[in-house]
Amino acid sequence: MLTIGKLALRVDVTTDTIRYYEKEGLLAPARKTDAGYRLYDDAAIRRLRFIKQAQHCGFSLAEIRELLALKRSDAACCKDVRSVAIGKKLHLEHKIKALRVMSQALSELIMICDDETKPLQECPILAALESSMEKQSKGDRND
Repeated sequence: MLTIGKLALRVDVTTDTIRYYEKEGLLAPARKTDAGYRLYDDAAIRRLRFIKQAQHCGFSLAEIRELLALKRSDAACCKDVRSVAIGKKLHLEHKIKALRVMSQALSELIMICDDETKPLQECPILAALESSMEKQSKGDRND
C-alpha cells in the first residue's frame, strides 16, 4: 500500500492530480488509515498509468471516463472501444489539418516580412493580419 505522496512519485503525477481524479470519479477513493492517511493499492497505480497513457494518446478526461466505463462494462466489447478510438483519431486528424493550415499561413506572413528593421507601423505581418480581420468583419456583416 502506498500513501498519496508515494503513489504520486510512482506514477509521476502530483498529489493534487490524484485528489482531483478521485473527486472526478476517475480513481476509486482511497482507503484511509486511522490517522487519515490515504492508502492506495496496485489497482490505483494501474488506473493512473492507464489515464496517463490515454492522455498521451490525446483522450480528454471525459473520453477517459468513457473508456473506463467501457472497461468495467459487462455488455461492452472491443467494437465500442474501437469506436471511441476512431472518433478520437478523426478528431486529431482534423486538428492536424487545421494546424497545418495555420502553419502555412504563418509561413506566408513570415515570408512577406523581409526587412526586420522596418518600424512597427510598417510591419507587413501586422498589416496583413489587420487586413484579414477587416475582410472577415465585412463578410460577417454581409451574412
